[in-house]
Amino acid sequence: MLTSLPNLLTLSRIFVIPPVIGAFYLDGDIANWVACALFTAASLTDFLDGYVARSLSQQTKLGRFLDPVADKLLVAAAILMLVAFDRISGLLVMPAMVILCREIMVSGLREFLAELRVSVPVSRLAKWKTTLQMLAISFLLLSDAGPAAIPVQRIGEIGLWVAAVLTIITGYDYLRAGLKHMTRQAGAEKGERRPAEPASVKPAQSPRPLL
Repeated sequence: MLTSLPNLLTLSRIFVIPPVIGAFYLDGDIANWVACALFTAASLTDFLDGYVARSLSQQTKLGRFLDPVADKLLVAAAILMLVAFDRISGLLVMPAMVILCREIMVSGLREFLAELRVSVPVSRLAKWKTTLQMLAISFLLLSDAGPAAIPVQRIGEIGLWVAAVLTIITGYDYLRAGLKHMTRQAGAEKGERRPAEPASVKPAQSPRPLL
């Protein structure tokens, strides 16, 4: 059901996107704190919804569909706004693009494999990547509004670079696993299209000459 607690937690990550975007258009440090707090709270639901679904035995196909969609929308919206407002600029755009491209690639791969009824389990390294990615974006959202004694912006930048490296590694793992199924499927389709070979026909023997 859409109104089950795990699904509501998942949907909250989508509902929080407009206020996070709106915070960018407000002046003052309070806007940075609001954006950071909303994003951090939404990120926590990414780990909470799965736990609640398993605890309450409420794992559904709808939830498995919504969960990665909500994650990708939240991360993409935050990164695009950070780039638009020059909070991510210069070489830092590169890890941001790596993260976005990987999310698009994995989404397409999951959609293809879903047609083959093949699931793509999330590896432990991918979970670490997601955690680090969320933390890095939270620091970048806070930026200069954070405590002066803590290099918040620099921590966010380093975290984004490390997350991008993990993104490449986990993305390659997903792609390699997906290519196996793609190759297998292509081979099966090629075998189906191959015309059946005609049965071998022995050449007719010439009649023996009459003596």
